[in-house]
Amino acid sequence: MNLSLLGKLGVIFHYIFSSFLSLEMFLISLLLFIILIYNLKRNNRLVQIVAIGIYLGFVIGIFVSYTTYVQSSINSFVKEIMNYIYFPSTIIYFFIIVFVTIMMIYTLFSKKLSLFKKIVNFSVFSILYFFFMSFLTLSAYDGYDLVDMVSLYENDVILSLVQVSNLLLFVWLLFTGFYHLYLYFKKKYDQ
Repeated sequence: MNLSLLGKLGVIFHYIFSSFLSLEMFLISLLLFIILIYNLKRNNRLVQIVAIGIYLGFVIGIFVSYTTYVQSSINSFVKEIMNYIYFPSTIIYFFIIVFVTIMMIYTLFSKKLSLFKKIVNFSVFSILYFFFMSFLTLSAYDGYDLVDMVSLYENDVILSLVQVSNLLLFVWLLFTGFYHLYLYFKKKYDQ
């Protein structure tokens, strides 16, 4: 499918007006968008709760209407996650390091983060950078092609570095999520 951006938008536009169901979904989405934009100034809690209810209704409706397809999609998603855990992609690993770099810059300049959280972030980021530099050094030294996953992951050290990096990032994300929940509830109940 070699369509330009305008061609792709034309296909979507044609889809929207090709059936009653797609037109109905478009109008409901547009109406909800307009209501939410209008509510920005008024900040009515009831509108926010109804909007969340409508979005959840959409999701539940999709789960109920397309149960077999949803189950198949979830199975494929879990299979891809497990495949990534056991045989991580080097491209995703590079994006993880870009994400870590952005978070490092945020941590450096953030005035909201506590000293404890900054120390945890710097520790995790330093370890992840060490693993990444070791990954690149070993790959270059041994002459591995970063695109050839089979030969790259025959080296136990390289595979271990990538897998432990992923695990460390996951643990850090989990810790950060729970840390922010702790701060939120502490602030809420301290008042």
